[in-house]
Amino acid sequence: MKKKIFLLAMNLLSINLVAQVYTFTSVSNGESITHKILKDSSYLIETQYETESKSFVSSRGGFYESKDEGVQIHFEFNSNYAVDSLKSISLESSNWKLVSLAEQNHSGKWLMGGRVRDGVEKRRNTNGARKTLKFLLDGHFQWTAFNTETFKFHGSGGGTYTAQEGDYIETITYFSRDNSRVGAVLPFRYDLKGMDWHHQGMNSKGKPMYEIWTKRVN
Repeated sequence: MKKKIFLLAMNLLSINLVAQVYTFTSVSNGESITHKILKDSSYLIETQYETESKSFVSSRGGFYESKDEGVQIHFEFNSNYAVDSLKSISLESSNWKLVSLAEQNHSGKWLMGGRVRDGVEKRRNTNGARKTLKFLLDGHFQWTAFNTETFKFHGSGGGTYTAQEGDYIETITYFSRDNSRVGAVLPFRYDLKGMDWHHQGMNSKGKPMYEIWTKRVN
């Protein structure tokens, strides 16, 4: 029994070490670019934005395999696909800097599963090619809308968050659709019901919303 408990503890420890958030910087056309990495045990998103202005540059993500000096990512989405046609890439991780914050409630990958309007719940298929993914990890979040078949990118945004006792608060660091929203603080109410996360408040345009997110199992 003690051996089983020890092995379970070691397994949980290894998962926590793998599931972390990193950043590194590069220079492009004289501009400093921040690269933000959200990475759990199987999935990774890399987003780039200008360090000073926070202007969105690109985002790409998918399932990955560990390599000797980094990772090989097989994309589900790539915001620059129309330009570079990349569906896979290798990233070296030696210069990544750990920026994980404290673990928060309902960390993980979530898919938009529906909305509630006028008290009526309307669900959507989470198995289709058109997806909206929200990745929450160690106090950081990112949502991304994309199509896995056409590789069409519909938008993304992210930053930091806290989730405690039903209060969920996002602070936006980058937003592909509207850079003027960077720095905005958005408070919501949340309720976890089985595999669903019920999410209520005002969206980035100041309009009321009630979303239902479903836990992604892979």
